[in-house]
Amino acid sequence: MLIIDKIIKSYAGPQGPVPAVRGLSLRVEAGEFVAVQGPSGCGKSTTLLAAGGLLVPDGGTIKVAGRDLYALSAGERAAFRAATIGFVFQQFHLIPYLRVLDNVLAPAWAIHSADSRARARDLIARFGLEKRIDHVPSELSTGERQRVAMARALLNRPKLILADEPTGNLDEENAEIILGYLADFTRDGGAVLMVTHEAHAAAHCHRIIRLKDGTVMADDQPVSEDQPAVPSSGAGV
Repeated sequence: MLIIDKIIKSYAGPQGPVPAVRGLSLRVEAGEFVAVQGPSGCGKSTTLLAAGGLLVPDGGTIKVAGRDLYALSAGERAAFRAATIGFVFQQFHLIPYLRVLDNVLAPAWAIHSADSRARARDLIARFGLEKRIDHVPSELSTGERQRVAMARALLNRPKLILADEPTGNLDEENAEIILGYLADFTRDGGAVLMVTHEAHAAAHCHRIIRLKDGTVMADDQPVSEDQPAVPSSGAGV
């Protein structure tokens, strides 16, 4: 589902280029829930942004569902991203003046579908947010905001979810709920790449990729198929 092959990326610094990733390669198969860990500055966020088509690498290739992201024009890449990739962030990035229904519907601005509104309402119900459907983000709990972000990520039926510290602001109970939804997504054939500093969250994944100085230092073996990464939330998203 995701193939990152020898990407490099540097940022401009006061004394010249500062390397962020150095020939980094990894892959995530359909049905896999993969964590990325490493110290600050090791290239985690750069890798995630490049994998999502949001940051052009200086070299190397990135393929999602067989498409070379950076062989596409900017417009083609945006359309492909909207149809294929869902994003979940630590800070939620909900639109503050929109109610829950309209936040979940936001991806439909890029891809118009006849069933978008019905799909949004169905996801809101599955995430237990029916009573919050007309509320704005400031009226929601932290856990509810992340559930809205999850529903939004799933609206266009993506094949890949990229999650950046999705449990970083959550208590243990709500973190388990979000990890359960992500696991359900992989059981339905999707793929998840999750950046996390939390050992507990990473332990739920099939594999843990550890970065250091912009390269992969370790790629742990997946758990056996009879040991699911995390109990199902029952959401069936």
